[in-house]
Amino acid sequence: MDAREMKVKAAQAALAYVEDGMRLGIGTGSTADEFVRLLAEKVDEGFKVEGVPTSERTARLCVELGIPLKSLDELPELDLTIDGADEVDANLTLIKGGGGALLREKIVAAASARMIVIADESKLVGMLGAYPLPIEVNPFGLAATQIAIEKAASRLGLSGALTLRKSGADIFMTDGGHYILDASFGRIPDADALSAELNFIPGVVEHGLFIHMASLAIIAGEAGARTLEAK
Repeated sequence: MDAREMKVKAAQAALAYVEDGMRLGIGTGSTADEFVRLLAEKVDEGFKVEGVPTSERTARLCVELGIPLKSLDELPELDLTIDGADEVDANLTLIKGGGGALLREKIVAAASARMIVIADESKLVGMLGAYPLPIEVNPFGLAATQIAIEKAASRLGLSGALTLRKSGADIFMTDGGHYILDASFGRIPDADALSAELNFIPGVVEHGLFIHMASLAIIAGEAGARTLEAK
């Protein structure tokens, strides 16, 4: 089974949690894309949902495939969000934001009664941090914000390069008009402490640590899909 087939397996398993008439947060990324395609097939058969996309990319795919969409202002309280992750640990703490949609993803997840994560087994880790942590920052005062992040990381014994994300030759711009610094810390023993430090920095808009947000993870591997529940 290749990586795409695993993502499809996880998406298929997640679809079983979606009930007719739900207000649904729809995530961003390659695994979420597979979920959108499967959901669209059910919608085409008469299944009713109202979706809130977490990115412009997801919105375009949903429109293309005929999934009804609303804004989060129109549906400020959601039943369920299904989204992917770049890393998942045993406590269902996540690193997200590889696709650059972490701010909207976190807002939508926080507005949901429940969040389910879908991923292939390569995303399941013993400790977060091998995948660079995306940190969404305001373009104003970028250098000062970067220094503040480095100092905060140092206080926690973390080090590693902070790389300004690019899109070709240009600086990558999020849907919210912000930049992303990818922090290559290598390991994050205390995600709660790092989250608190980053939240204290004025230039940090949001970060890709999703803590106590996911209640269930569906992890697909060679043997099929299995579920992990938050401890």
